[in-house]
Amino acid sequence: MSDEPEDFADAWYEEKSAIMQQVLGPEHNMVMHSVIPYAVGGGLDLFYYPNGMIPGTAIATKELSELPGEGSKNSVFSCYELVMFTRQELSLDNVGNKETPFGKVHSSINGILNVIAPYSVEATLNPGETCEFPADMEKLGGKCLIFDAYGKAQKVENACGMGPAKVPFGLLAVIEIFPEEMEYAREAGGGHLLEKLKAAGHYPYSDLDREAVV
Repeated sequence: MSDEPEDFADAWYEEKSAIMQQVLGPEHNMVMHSVIPYAVGGGLDLFYYPNGMIPGTAIATKELSELPGEGSKNSVFSCYELVMFTRQELSLDNVGNKETPFGKVHSSINGILNVIAPYSVEATLNPGETCEFPADMEKLGGKCLIFDAYGKAQKVENACGMGPAKVPFGLLAVIEIFPEEMEYAREAGGGHLLEKLKAAGHYPYSDLDREAVV
């Protein structure tokens, strides 16, 4: 990477994008850009991966880690981006139409990612941990989530000037679950719920048109 800050950031963006495509498959050429940039308090840009190893569409962020080793981190990753999955095929024409299956799940995923992204800067979100939105929260009230490391961590050059020269970067999957599944995870452990979701074929999707696994 270049020693110039701007060149360094651009090179990291390209490296990060390549790593994400290794895990999620080829990135779609259309990006859902926010009118107001996330860095100044606006919404996230959303990136789509409709041709991965599993059916459906992955929707990911690229603004949590502007430099390797900086931004959101947890017990597994020194920096990461968020990703959510739906079984629905990508349909950008229906993004704003909540009457369609893709439009409905896209609205939910967009809302969740835009809340979890800034929260992840303040809180440590580890794989297997859960989160519940307050019942009175607009649009997202009562929704329950579990987090998991998706794919293997990749060692990347550390830009923060402290610690090891190489640090792990990866993707943190955000998975919407039923309230009873969240309670099970809190009692038995998030790892046990993740195993049940995998065994039932529901991992890593956030579609709730299914039966609870507990």
